[in-house]
Amino acid sequence: MSAPSIPNLLSLRGSRGGLRGRGRGRGGHSHSTAPSHEINIQGTDTDAAVSRMSAVNLGYLQDPFAEYFVQTPVNGPVRRLPIINRGTYTRTAALDKLISSFLSNTGTRERQVISLGAGTDTRCFKLFSQPNQAGLVYHEIDFPAISAKKLQLVNTIPQLRAIIPNPQAENNSWTSTALQNGCQYRCHGLDLRVLLNGDVKSLDSIRTDIPTVLVSECCLCYLETSEAQGVIKYFTERIPNLAIMIYEPIRPGDSFGKQMVSNLAARQIRMPTLDAYQDPAKQQSRLRGAGFDLVKSLTIKEVWRHWITEEEKERVDDLEGLDEVEEWNLLADHYIIVWGWRGDGFRGWETD
Repeated sequence: MSAPSIPNLLSLRGSRGGLRGRGRGRGGHSHSTAPSHEINIQGTDTDAAVSRMSAVNLGYLQDPFAEYFVQTPVNGPVRRLPIINRGTYTRTAALDKLISSFLSNTGTRERQVISLGAGTDTRCFKLFSQPNQAGLVYHEIDFPAISAKKLQLVNTIPQLRAIIPNPQAENNSWTSTALQNGCQYRCHGLDLRVLLNGDVKSLDSIRTDIPTVLVSECCLCYLETSEAQGVIKYFTERIPNLAIMIYEPIRPGDSFGKQMVSNLAARQIRMPTLDAYQDPAKQQSRLRGAGFDLVKSLTIKEVWRHWITEEEKERVDDLEGLDEVEEWNLLADHYIIVWGWRGDGFRGWETD
């Protein structure tokens, strides 16, 4: 199969469309301030929600909250291609593993997760629905329109409001401090580039004294490289015990990568950091330069090979089967998870 005909995790749409890497609203965009471009970036949130729902419907993932963030078409639920469903599953499994390790090794002590460009992501609901979850402070940052949409859904849907009760809105943000076992949820409606100007009053509730994980799942890649660096710097300057997890595409220079970039350009979407951090070595160097002492990375291909057990691989294979093994390996080798940390609270990652 030639590169132009191979689906990629960042471009497919429609009834057989593809994973947007939880593209979401992003909390910022690349180089244009035009409303149409911002809408294009925010629109990737719909792609992400539909892809997640496809993986849930077919049994790849268990997520009882996914259905509340999609509108089912008249002709029935959207079913993504098997290669895309596997990509959704593998990326989600990897990020869940890292976050679960962080939470397990910090026990019941207070700790914090900050999700950039969170959009309609459901991870906060899944974590807060765990009966033993305690001491977790969870922040999400995204455009005001995306934040308002999520608040509306929580207020409207009892199953969501049961997890995040009594939400209180203030300006473009909203919070819930009525969660179990001292947990808190805070959703901040702002453009990430505001952080480049220094202290942001609406982020005063972010704790600087507890272990914190910063999550960028295809978010920072939509900013200019200097802006992405500035966003990371905002947190590294304020939180001593800090870790970061980034999921992004890589390898734009080969035939598949060039087609991926072309597909994005056709949707008027650009990823500046893709040129700056083209391979695993540059992605790792990026985090070391940002001040993280320990850094690791895996491509999605490597995650599937090394982190997914043989038993689980058999289960996933039985769901749909995958004839395009060569294409899967090519696709999965163009996406990476890179994570780094410094300070206390991340001992479990040393053996991952």
